[in-house]
Amino acid sequence: MNTTLVVMAAGIASRYGGSKQTTGMGPHGEILMEYSVHDAIRAGFNRVVFVIRPEHLKTVRQLCGDRFADRIEVCYAFQDYSSLPDWYSVPEGRTKPFGTVHAVLCARPYIDGAFAVLNADDYYGVDSFQTMHAFLEELRDDRAAAMMGYRLQNTVSVFGDVTRGICQVEEGRLAGVEEVKKIHLCPDGRIVDLSKGEPGRELDPESPVSMNFWGFPGALMERFRGAFADFLRKADPEDLTAECLLPVTVDALIRAGELSVQVLRTDAEWFGVTYQEDRPRVQQALLALHAQGIYGERL
Repeated sequence: MNTTLVVMAAGIASRYGGSKQTTGMGPHGEILMEYSVHDAIRAGFNRVVFVIRPEHLKTVRQLCGDRFADRIEVCYAFQDYSSLPDWYSVPEGRTKPFGTVHAVLCARPYIDGAFAVLNADDYYGVDSFQTMHAFLEELRDDRAAAMMGYRLQNTVSVFGDVTRGICQVEEGRLAGVEEVKKIHLCPDGRIVDLSKGEPGRELDPESPVSMNFWGFPGALMERFRGAFADFLRKADPEDLTAECLLPVTVDALIRAGELSVQVLRTDAEWFGVTYQEDRPRVQQALLALHAQGIYGERL
């Protein structure tokens, strides 16, 4: 049975101010994608698909893909406008990709069974890959999926606001996902939602959040295709940044009774880079993991 890891690496890192997907973070300049692929191989995944922009192919090959080609099947999928339906016209002036559902659909030619999907610019922890792979190996239901759940307090940045999928969990199942786009860490430690202005709605720091690490059956691609088509039909042509997002789409499928999502809790440490100022903290965390023997001298 093939288990595939889809790594979404086509997004524009506007808040970071550069391509954080290809910025060295590890002690020898390793990028975060390398840790994800390394941990996926150890967990038992046998294929990785990098979803990238065409102009980034050479860079991703050199920095990550070629380094693992002797240990896992490596594929590349392009997230560009050529994969959009023929009936849709891209609004003039739009440069941004169409979101994470579109990214997953771009990987469709390489999916022939259960697959996991995650962001290229996050570190998810060794245990999370093992937990997700075990779920996918047992997955037999085309209406079942999984999400790795992380604590909100461990996913915010002191340097600015972040977007997170706040999850409602009932008896271990995902009951809904609220995409909150302006989560702010206050100096006193409180975490508030400022998406509707000051003073904001206070959030529970223990709330489980989606960090876009999902496990899906291959058959779900058809539902994603339909959801993305609906998104394009309803999209405001004046909105040049609108995206079709996995948390929002999964939430809609759950509410329609078309999907059941198990929340896989993990004690694995998550960290990522939203702003340039986050980089030193991530570098120190990775250095510590190497020193503890979680990783060898080199991946």
